[in-house]
Amino acid sequence: MESQTPVGRKITLNDIAAGCGVSRATVSLVLRGSPLVNKQTRARVEEELRRQGYVYNRAAANLRRRTSSSVALVLNELANPFFAEFASGVDEALGEAGFVTLLGNTGESAAREQAVLGSLIEHGPAGIILAPAEGSEAHDVLAAVGPHTPMVLFNRELGGAQPEFAHWDRLMLDNQRGTRLATEHLIAQGHKRIAFFGGADDASSGRDRYAGYAQAMQAAGLAIAPHWRVESKPSRMDAARAAHALFNGDPAPTAAVCYNDAVALGLMLALHQRGLRPGSDFALTGFDDIAEAAMSTPPLTTLSTAPRTLGRQAAELLLARLREPQASARTIIAPVELVVRESSRPPH
Repeated sequence: MESQTPVGRKITLNDIAAGCGVSRATVSLVLRGSPLVNKQTRARVEEELRRQGYVYNRAAANLRRRTSSSVALVLNELANPFFAEFASGVDEALGEAGFVTLLGNTGESAAREQAVLGSLIEHGPAGIILAPAEGSEAHDVLAAVGPHTPMVLFNRELGGAQPEFAHWDRLMLDNQRGTRLATEHLIAQGHKRIAFFGGADDASSGRDRYAGYAQAMQAAGLAIAPHWRVESKPSRMDAARAAHALFNGDPAPTAAVCYNDAVALGLMLALHQRGLRPGSDFALTGFDDIAEAAMSTPPLTTLSTAPRTLGRQAAELLLARLREPQASARTIIAPVELVVRESSRPPH
């Protein structure tokens, strides 16, 4: 539990203890987050740690003591098959490295996310892989997990100032390019009235995917009617309930770029209820390429993301952080590929 100064001298717990007039044992308790230290003493020790530039990595210390054999995986919507496949990939890679996966689900609730993170951190995981809920703020997540817990953010950025969480690693999808490809495909098929359906603008993935759609529409010289942007939770049932809003204005769209496959499948249900045939009367695309996408009626045009491979990649990113806790933070943008099927036919 030592830190290296810029000039090469190691700062020890004894240095910190001497600097704020407490015992070495008290400093160690503060670093471990022990409730045995009162608030005033804790604040004094933490201030001295900052003053001397001492860096403590709880996960690395746990690994040295071999007391942490778990990693927390917190997902925003486990009911989405994409995240089930992603979780399988994470668990496979962590299992091969000798770790157990602690799983939490937030159901797209930032408040629930705080509770889940707070509970899981009590188990002392070596690190956390987090797919943030809609509306998640960096300072809230930081307060729940502490500044020293290794973290990999998946698919979404957190709200708030970048410096608060600049030390966390990121694995993001190429969201903007993906929806631009999907929109360009629908335009090439002859569609001009194209909606963007599902997701929320308070999530970075929603904003990025909408931006790709808007970019393609603008490049083609196509206007976007206000009612062609319909938000919904990224789930099948919520999308089915929200679909009527697409047809409440004039002119109605003839196609939609959907936030993800779950939303696209929900829209298919709603189209059937309106007597419309997906793919024939109304074209649509998804995002994720879950296993069901190729088996839907009609088969869904979508963006392939290989979620199980992404899960392994997220786990490997965290394991690399545990091996080299002082390494610079990494951001990986995972590519996506347009898979054309029968749901995106030309308009009548």
